[in-house]
Amino acid sequence: MITLLEARGIGKRFGGITALDDVSLTIGQGEVYGLIGPNGAGKTTFFNVLTGAYTPDGGAFVFEGSALPTGKPHRVVEAGIARTFQNIRLFGGMTALENVMAGHHIHTRAGVWGVLTRNKQQREEERLTTRRALELLDYVGIGRHAHAVSTRLSYGDQRRLEIARALATEPRLLALDEPAAGMNATETAQLKTLIERIRADGVTVMLIEHDVKLIMGLCDRVAVLDFGRKIAEDVPAEVQRHPAVIKAYLGGSVTEVKAG
Repeated sequence: MITLLEARGIGKRFGGITALDDVSLTIGQGEVYGLIGPNGAGKTTFFNVLTGAYTPDGGAFVFEGSALPTGKPHRVVEAGIARTFQNIRLFGGMTALENVMAGHHIHTRAGVWGVLTRNKQQREEERLTTRRALELLDYVGIGRHAHAVSTRLSYGDQRRLEIARALATEPRLLALDEPAAGMNATETAQLKTLIERIRADGVTVMLIEHDVKLIMGLCDRVAVLDFGRKIAEDVPAEVQRHPAVIKAYLGGSVTEVKAG
């Protein structure tokens, strides 16, 4: 396995509360990697530190063999990591197409002067950005809504739009924060198919998810956090049987954490 991302002893505190305590994990290139745990375990905090929203109090990330910038979300995106959010964050007054085009802006070269003057380079970049955005909307299954205002899309389609916007940054690692939240069974099954397609097309995926059935049926490996510490990391079948995981989820000793 070729290592894509390594987290080394990540720590994060908020006042007297330790949200992450010496969390280390490794994600291989081409994996779908799950991060699970009870409410308040530190999962989203880990994502926020990874993607630059928070600065870690200890530890470091190594991405593709180089130190990953901390506390600078735009630098993390430029390095090749994109994310979606637990609470959908779209540009509400913009169309689906415009949202995805906004995600592609880090790859444009015309600059502010080109935008103001609409020179030849800027016009060509806009044409290519529009074409790529339309391709990504088709890719996630909502191409027919390209010109609809994003807030008028269904909840499931808004989730897909967030993924398309993240993919527009051309990431090597896509971090999804509870992508199935609020979805019905049909939408969740479609999401699973989409994530499998994204991985097949060369993008490594890391996801936080409360839907244990989805995680266990989709991920190559799973890490479990509890009170900010990693208590398990293995293939799904082994994680389900891990005593510390069973205790964290169910508070006792049972046969396994049921995937359903």
